[in-house]
Order: sequence, then structure tokens, then C-alpha cells
Amino acid sequence: MSSEPHSALTVMVAMNDTSRARVLVPAVRTRLEAIATVLPVGPGPTFLDDPDIRAALPEVDVLLTGWGCPRITPEVLDAAPKLQAILHAAGSVKSIVAPQAFDRGIQVSSAAHANALPVAEFTVAAIVLAGKRAFRLAAQYRIERTKADPHGMPGSYGTTVGLLGASRIGRMVAERLRNFDLHVLISDPYLTEAEAAALGAERVGNDDLFRRSDIVSVHAPLLPETTGLVDARLLGLLRDGSVLINTARGKIIDSAALERECVSGRIDAVLDVTDPEPLPPESPLLDLPNVFVTPHVAGAVGNEIARLGELAVSELERLTTGQPLQHAISPTELGRIA
Repeated sequence: MSSEPHSALTVMVAMNDTSRARVLVPAVRTRLEAIATVLPVGPGPTFLDDPDIRAALPEVDVLLTGWGCPRITPEVLDAAPKLQAILHAAGSVKSIVAPQAFDRGIQVSSAAHANALPVAEFTVAAIVLAGKRAFRLAAQYRIERTKADPHGMPGSYGTTVGLLGASRIGRMVAERLRNFDLHVLISDPYLTEAEAAALGAERVGNDDLFRRSDIVSVHAPLLPETTGLVDARLLGLLRDGSVLINTARGKIIDSAALERECVSGRIDAVLDVTDPEPLPPESPLLDLPNVFVTPHVAGAVGNEIARLGELAVSELERLTTGQPLQHAISPTELGRIA
């Protein structure tokens, strides 16, 4: 990267080499270098152990962070007195940004929206295919070498889809499901009935969601209160033949209870995340015809990762022109996000 000054802002890119190459593709890097002085160094395991980084921090106005960024501790903040913003070109900032950053008036932004988009698209595709029980039928076709009768499957007209969690991704999924002839339920303790209605959905409690839904898709963040949230009791409320989709976090679901339900054949599951992850080779979930497992691919992969860099640099462009950040994270949100 060029270190020639282009503006009053000095940006340190704080992410590992792999992330830097994937996030800051040439077109994004060109945009970045056109509006800021970009420091040619970035942190390794910590910010303060490397003398070059420690020497550079006093002049840093913006940290452009990503995967591999060390935690930005109060000591790092002390060493960077000019720091105005932390722009995270990845998802959650919870493990990276110390809460003291907000106390000092430092703006924090996340590219979680850009990472959420492919998850929402993946989920909608899974819901449409699950309505036709395409995953189960494909497995049966492959194993039995006999074409099953698809007319014995529910289909996707008038199907009730339950979204567990009105997270950023959950809301994006609800908005996209408006284009389908589905009835959408949402359960989230922070969602009002008016907000649910604005998403084209009905707000319900967890029990009603699992009782009434043909397909349940999990979109809650992984927090202490959501770990094991989908337990044996909730899974038992699902009707025979329903489908559970998880593109959130594996630990939200009681893995032993889920395995029992799937082994019995009573429900189907579409799992992009599991607990543990990856599954052990002997896990029955890998061989069941009613379970479709993917290796955590719903989020940004391949060329989709460039969206994260585009969003972060767009935030920097807004910062340089005095506009508010579009994807700012508040102190309150920091306590609620995964």
C-alpha cells in the first residue's frame, strides 16, 4: 500500500495478511488510498509489542480492522490519542473493541450488514428448498436410486415459516420472504408487534413459533441467555415432518436433543453451523437423509468478502466528508450482539 499522504486522515489497516488480501481487493484498495494516508504496517498478535506499531499509533486517526485484529484495549486507546473511528471490515466487533472506546467518543462501525446479506440469501434459498423437502428427496434419490413422489411433500404455498430472532439477518430474511406466498412468524424479546408487522410478519413467543411453523430458521445471536435456547422441549413442539434451519451458531441448539430428533426421522434439519464444529466423522448427522449439513458457508466467502471492504471504505469516505456513519455500533448494541 502507498504511504503517500492523500488527506488529513491516517489509517492503520489492522488485520491479518489473508484478510487484507481478500477484503482490500485492488479496486477497494485504490478507493482507500485516494482518501487517506495508509500506514504500511499492521499489528501482529498485539498492537503494543511491535515497536514500529507503537511508534505509529500516536498519528493514527482511523483503525481499519478485520479478521486477525488484536483486541483494542484501553492501553491501545491511550497510545492512539488522535483515534476518531474504528471501522471493522468484518462482522462482530464485540471481541475486538473495548467498551472504553465509546466513553472516549470514538465512532465504531461494523461491516456486519455486508456479511449478513449472503447469510440471508442462503437462508431464503434453504427455506424455499426445504418447503419442497428437496434436501430429503435428493438424499433418498441418491441412496435408493428410486425417484420419490414429490407430491407427498408439503410444498411452499401458504407454508408457515418461523424466524427465531429478529437480528439483522432475521430481519433481512423476513423482508425477502415478502416475495413468497408464506406466513411468517417472528419471536424476539426486543421486537414489538408494530415492528413485526412492518416486516410483514406476526410476532409470537417461542412456544407458538415452534408449534405453528412448518419451517423454523434460527437467527438469534449466541449469548449466555441463548446458549442451548432450542432445547429438547422446544424441539418437541415441532410438528412431525417440519424443518429446522440453523445459519446462526451451533450452540444455540441443544446438540444432543437435535441429534435424537433427527435420528428418529421425525424432523428434517438444514445445518450450516453445528456444535461441535466441525462435526466428528462418526456423527450420524452426516449420514442421515433428513439432514443437510454445509461447512459454515452461509456467510461471506470467496468474492463476497470484498463487500466487507467496500462497506468499510464507504464508511471512511463518509467520515472524511463529515457525514454520519451508516453502520455505526452503539454501546447498547455492543452488549447485545454476538
